[in-house]
Amino acid sequence: MKKALNFAAVILIFANPAVWSQSPPPADTFPPFEQWKATVLAADSVALKSFYSTDPAAQIRIETVMHDAGADTSFWLGLKPKSMSTEFVRLIVRPAIASVIFRAEITGADGKQIGLTDDQVWKKQGDQWRLVASERTDAPQLPQPADMKKNLYPADADARAEIKEAEEKSAKEHKRLLLVFGANWCFDCHVLDLAFHRADLAPLVEANYEVVHVDIGPDGHKNEDLAREFAIPLDKGVPAIAVAESNGTVVFSSKNGEVEDARGLSTRTLADFLNKWKPEAR
Repeated sequence: MKKALNFAAVILIFANPAVWSQSPPPADTFPPFEQWKATVLAADSVALKSFYSTDPAAQIRIETVMHDAGADTSFWLGLKPKSMSTEFVRLIVRPAIASVIFRAEITGADGKQIGLTDDQVWKKQGDQWRLVASERTDAPQLPQPADMKKNLYPADADARAEIKEAEEKSAKEHKRLLLVFGANWCFDCHVLDLAFHRADLAPLVEANYEVVHVDIGPDGHKNEDLAREFAIPLDKGVPAIAVAESNGTVVFSSKNGEVEDARGLSTRTLADFLNKWKPEAR
């Protein structure tokens, strides 16, 4: 648990807008990443290992499980890729910190195609840039967003007023509330929103729920009163979901980070969830 909390803190510190408020615009390239990628393609184990921080030790999260840097280097070296095309979802570089989220399509040594999403945090240590954290999702089943430009959580939104409006509407239309706690800086929040707009899930959402996005802000503390009211422990990560009746009674809340790793979920998992907590038939 301690490792997971440390990792969440690393991602929160390096990924949220407060850290990047004085940053230059998103970059087009990041030489240390290109060097890391070239080392992966060259299958140079010594050089690849040198990219990972040892003090503090790099934290690697794969499918919600924490690992050390060796698990990441072993994965990339084991691929022995013939080719690797990458596309940045987010690339923001400051003088000593960089946030890199990328999607990759890889042709392995056996000719098979491999797709993945990786969320990396880099920090400058002396004269060298090193990876301090990485969250990799192999062969994600849900579509991964091409960028994070959608304003899911407007800073000026009044979440409590929106919830009240949603309660009134859900009472008239026999629906439940689906409250999604998160922030624009949260990659998995964008993944979950994209999933809820899929052709196979959108009708299920629209027929049964009034969706309200509740912003936790740049530091994760905005709307904490609403999080408590709807039994959402924000220290378990976001996105977090609460399902409530039109009178505000909570029928489900993700107390254990059930959807925090949205990028690793499946359509079936989300469909089962939406069907389980939809209003009972009249």
